[in-house]
Amino acid sequence: MSEVFEGYERQYREISAALSRKCASASALDGEKKQQKLSEIQADVQESESLIRKMDLEARSLHATVRAGLLSKLRQYKSDLNNIKSETKKVSAPNAQQAAREELLNSGMPGTLGRGRLMMTSERLNQSSDRIRESQITALDTEEIGVSILQNLHNQRETLMRAHKTLHGVDDSIGKSNKILASMSKWN
Repeated sequence: MSEVFEGYERQYREISAALSRKCASASALDGEKKQQKLSEIQADVQESESLIRKMDLEARSLHATVRAGLLSKLRQYKSDLNNIKSETKKVSAPNAQQAAREELLNSGMPGTLGRGRLMMTSERLNQSSDRIRESQITALDTEEIGVSILQNLHNQRETLMRAHKTLHGVDDSIGKSNKILASMSKWN
C-alpha cells in the first residue's frame, strides 16, 4: 500500500472521529455556540471530502490488485461521510422543522385539516429526500464506473503504443534483413 494513501487515510480517520464527537456535542448546544460548532463540522466535512478525493486519486494510480481493496475502503469512507452529513443536517435543522410544523398547524385551518396537510407535506418531503439520496448514490456509482472505464482505456492505449513500437522494431529488422539478403544475392 502507498505511504501517501496511508497518510491521507490516517488524517481522514482522525477527522472522522472528531466529526462524530462534534455532531454529538452540537445536538446539546443552542444559539451561537451551536452555530459555531456547526461551522467547525462543515469545515471538517469539507476537509474529509478533500481527503477522500486525494485517496481516490492515489488509489487509482496503484496496481490493480491493491487498487480494488483501497477503492472498497473508499466506498465505506464515502458512506460514513454521507451518514455524518445526514446527522449534521438533523442536528442543524430540528428547530427549523419544528417551526415549520407549528406554522402549518396554526395556519388558521381546523385542527384535523392542518394536521392532514402537514402529514401530506411531510410525506412528500420524505419521498423527495429519498429520491435525492438515491440519485446521489447513482451518481457516485456512475462516477466510479466512469473512472474505471477511463483507467481501462488508458491501459489499452499503453498496450497499443507498446505493440506499435514493437511492430516498428520488427519492420526495421525486416528492412535490414532484406538489405542483407539483397547484398548477399549480389555477391553470388
